[in-house]
Amino acid sequence: MANPKLNPNRELIVGPEQPEAPYPLQLTGTVVKGFGRGSKELGIPTANLSNDALDTLCSAFDTGVYYGWTSIGTDKSTVYPMVMSLGWNPYYKNEKRSAEVHIMHQFDEDFYGTSIKVIITGYVRAEQNYPSLDALIEDINTDIEVARQSLKRPAYDALKSDPFLQQ
Repeated sequence: MANPKLNPNRELIVGPEQPEAPYPLQLTGTVVKGFGRGSKELGIPTANLSNDALDTLCSAFDTGVYYGWTSIGTDKSTVYPMVMSLGWNPYYKNEKRSAEVHIMHQFDEDFYGTSIKVIITGYVRAEQNYPSLDALIEDINTDIEVARQSLKRPAYDALKSDPFLQQ
């Protein structure tokens, strides 16, 4: 598993120049109510995935932070970059595993019960515990920037046009 590194242009990126197995992974689910801390406590809203989507992920991936593309609801013409946490979130001591997708777009309202499609294209890092909420938020913001920069590479950018996201 790769750790974020600085490329020669001083941008944070992870992974090879094009996705390698097991990526990209396609995932479909429903947005469900989570723990109520993404928007409120962290200031970073997340779309929690339903158990059926979570079961697929847990059998395919280690816990950690991933990046890729997502589309929601019936508007499949808009595809958004995303960063996703998969795991136990040790800082919060979750009793069950969760998949929390942060869609890198500002939405005006919640969309619980809406269908969501995700293409996971790469891995950022393992999940970890934090000494403070500020340290957790700092790493989440780094994860977002890593995802943003990593998805700019041509092979990753091309996946936002994958027909799966627009069906």
